Amino acid sequence: MKIVILDGYTENPGDLSWNELEALGELTVYDRTPADKIVERIGDANAVYTNKTPVSRETLGKCPNVKFIGVLATGYNVVDVAAAKEKGIPVCNIPTYGTDAVGQFAIALLLEICHHIGHHNEAVHEGRWEHNDDWCFWDYPLIELAHKTIGVIGFGRIGQATGRIAKALGMRVIAYDSYPNGSGEAIAEYVSLDELLAQSDVIALHCPLFPETEGIVNKANIAKMKTGVIILNNSRGPLIVEQDLADALNSGKVYAAGLDVVSMEPIKGDNPLLTAKNCIITPHISWAPKESRQRLMDIAVDNLRQFLAGKPINVVNK
Repeated sequence: MKIVILDGYTENPGDLSWNELEALGELTVYDRTPADKIVERIGDANAVYTNKTPVSRETLGKCPNVKFIGVLATGYNVVDVAAAKEKGIPVCNIPTYGTDAVGQFAIALLLEICHHIGHHNEAVHEGRWEHNDDWCFWDYPLIELAHKTIGVIGFGRIGQATGRIAKALGMRVIAYDSYPNGSGEAIAEYVSLDELLAQSDVIALHCPLFPETEGIVNKANIAKMKTGVIILNNSRGPLIVEQDLADALNSGKVYAAGLDVVSMEPIKGDNPLLTAKNCIITPHISWAPKESRQRLMDIAVDNLRQFLAGKPINVVNK
């Protein structure tokens, strides 16, 4: 079996091993694949892995030997799953691998907003503490989270992971989700979306990107929020109407935002959030701890192994 990985660098920049996948066939790994090289690099491969490189209907039509497509991520919109289904090709994703990492990162964004640790560390190293008249100083308001309310929009595995950490910090946790469940009820009080918007001091987005959630943070919904709310998003960039959030940050309606995702990635230089007040942006790295990426690789290998055994798992286009 010939196996091709079209864009393996972000999953494995060199600190993991492809050995388990190599044991299943003749493996070729590309760090990245430009659009005009996709068909050429797939060639006569039987198994194709992609993270963000698109695999279109046209590509599948030109690569008739493909029998399996593995996505090195949870989201699989880069693959034309309908075209793959028509050709009898299973598309297998990684349904969960970074739950704890992403929940941890959401809280890291929040804590950075509350304390601006990076900024104050730089200030000390620049000599400002050494030459300060007082024994301490701070450049931003410092925020205590205990007894404040965090509202989590999307209370699945990751939302609940964030909720558990927030609860351990002494926060009241409320959640909005279309499918409440017992594990969520043990952490949070389920409320309507309007109740969550009105009651939350902090709002964390952990919902999938669906037509009904696209742009859920918009001018109208921001108007329903408390003045001084903090917004966190390390789920999907298009959940936020970015100009509306930038306007709210600049006006002070929203105190701060912590974002690990934006609508277009890599971020474009004209993104209004780059110049908005009190907006922390990181380059989509919530998922990227080594432990998380190792789990992703283990599941990706098992997806192909189970396919070869005639028992495919994690198939998104059954």
